[in-house]
Amino acid sequence: MKAKSKKTSAYHLAERFLRHLKYSKNFSPHTLRAYQSDLSEFLEFCLAENPAFSPRDITHLTLRKFLALLRQRNPQNSTIARKLSSLRSFYRFLERQGVVEANPLAALRSPRSRSALPHFLTDEELARLLFAPSEDTLWGLRDRATLETLYSTGLRVSELVALDESSVDFLSEVILVKGKGKKERLAPVGSYALEALRKYLARRRRERVGTSSSALFINRFGTRITARSVGRILQKYIKLAGLEPRTSPHTLRHSFATHLLDRGADLRSVQELLGHASLATTQIYTHLTTSRLKEVYNKAHPRA
Repeated sequence: MKAKSKKTSAYHLAERFLRHLKYSKNFSPHTLRAYQSDLSEFLEFCLAENPAFSPRDITHLTLRKFLALLRQRNPQNSTIARKLSSLRSFYRFLERQGVVEANPLAALRSPRSRSALPHFLTDEELARLLFAPSEDTLWGLRDRATLETLYSTGLRVSELVALDESSVDFLSEVILVKGKGKKERLAPVGSYALEALRKYLARRRRERVGTSSSALFINRFGTRITARSVGRILQKYIKLAGLEPRTSPHTLRHSFATHLLDRGADLRSVQELLGHASLATTQIYTHLTTSRLKEVYNKAHPRA
């Protein structure tokens, strides 16, 4: 009974932390699931080691053993760093709540991960992708509008599927976006995407599909499309266009940022357009454009 109460106590503290992230920090469902998974993995390990474990009982030996287990399961440093970051946030919360006296992970260094440059599409590849959907049907028009909007605005897929018809201001050529942490921003949208949206919405109204839904992008049942459906739509046209299978909806966001910087946009503006809270997050694209510039230089300069 005592061991059971300890387990209940450990998970109860984790649930309190997750509620804090959800209601006080406005974390997205996807981020909450990642935190929940990381905490569950940690608590299961600790309780297997010591059935009477409580988060107050953590030691450096426990942490070293858990770190060794993570290295066995997944050698990617980025994954390990994320899990340790989740635990660090959990114990920071417990410290503020007076549950522990100090954060035992504060001095624990996360493994350094080598940042992989994001995959993006060239102008020619994008043209092949964006013209792949047929405009003969409502769903082809929807798919074209979906892909055009993703590339034109650089939205996250979660932001795209949350759009309502009322989110699009055709006159001002902007879209009202609800980003991470429920922060709102205005995203400029280009003429090609606006034209694709006009054709899609006109056909949708003509066929009277999804009349009871406020969603901008709908499925065949007339309800809001999901992020998973956007992934399936993209995969369909990737095959038709003969593009790399690793192309994902986020690739269009990467392409959006890379093409802006390639054409002279400043980093701060791109940060605002992407909805990044930190400029450091946006700076990976400068590494990408620098890498491409070096490649062009080495090929073109006679004394490179």
